[in-house]
Amino acid sequence: MSTTTIRLSDDLKSRVAEAAERAGTTAHSFILEAISEKIDQDELRSNFNDVAETRYATIVSSGKTIS
Repeated sequence: MSTTTIRLSDDLKSRVAEAAERAGTTAHSFILEAISEKIDQDELRSNFNDVAETRYATIVSSGKTIS
């Protein structure tokens, strides 16, 4: 497992600590979960856009649509 250093403002660090406490976890775990959720959202959005582009290309090439 690799290590990455991030720099947080004092305000953000405090907010993370408070949110982690409310969630009943550590700040480290909270940050890892937040990063993972953000990546999941990005991958879903990217997949959605890929499907939309493919479908649009099919419509353009075939001229077929549903009214």
